[in-house]
Amino acid sequence: MVERYAELGVTGLTVLGVFGEAAQLSRAERRAVLEVVRDTVDLPLVVGATGLSTAPVVEEAELIGEVAGDRVAGLMAQVNSPLPQTVTAHFNAVHEATGLGLVIQDYPAASGVSIRPGDLAAVVRRVPSAVGVKAEAPPTPAVIGVLAEQTDIPVFGGLGGLGLLDELAAGAAGAMTGFSAPEGLIACVEAYRSGGYEAAREAYLPYLPLVNFEAQVGIGLALRKEALRQRGLIMEAEVRPPARALPESLVPQLLRHLTALPPAERVLEGAR
Repeated sequence: MVERYAELGVTGLTVLGVFGEAAQLSRAERRAVLEVVRDTVDLPLVVGATGLSTAPVVEEAELIGEVAGDRVAGLMAQVNSPLPQTVTAHFNAVHEATGLGLVIQDYPAASGVSIRPGDLAAVVRRVPSAVGVKAEAPPTPAVIGVLAEQTDIPVFGGLGGLGLLDELAAGAAGAMTGFSAPEGLIACVEAYRSGGYEAAREAYLPYLPLVNFEAQVGIGLALRKEALRQRGLIMEAEVRPPARALPESLVPQLLRHLTALPPAERVLEGAR
């Protein structure tokens, strides 16, 4: 899968993120994932930490630094409080202990924590080690607009690419998400940079039915893994508890969506 993504032209990889099931992996399994990615491609890596408290995040970062070293473009850690002073102290403590640049992830669906956009922007300004923000608190275009205006580091959307077009229009730097057809994300972002919103909309239209299909609450992970399996990129599509398995009745519809996708090479040629 990593080899294929590199061939498609992604500019970096997020490893051990929420949809990478990092929280369900043992320490040895997380190490194995990191080693495979590190040894397969030369792309910069953003590596996720699953903890919300400072000590667990630092502990996870020790393994990340040991395995990936200077390949780590950023440690992605989650907002852990609605209070900006608490979040600021947390991120600064993590950086002081690890020396890593930080990608600040605001993902209430995973963390259970909600912070106001203006407060999040204040946190970013008070964390000198912040190298990026992943904004996944709906409505993401509004949040990204605030962050893009009030901070000077790249802001990325997530949530499967569901709001990518509007996020780009609001000032997003690109996409950082687990959509199973990343060539669509690349086509959309490159088209936006070269031709603006209308070009990006045209490039993204063929992928939007699948984006929407994968965004179904509760089974998004299972859908994406089965899509990757159907595309020949992973061998098995089972998910680890407590994630929900994919209802077999939805597999035929998933195949319809996958069959309707344009060939990746043709899409990239058109976008460039």
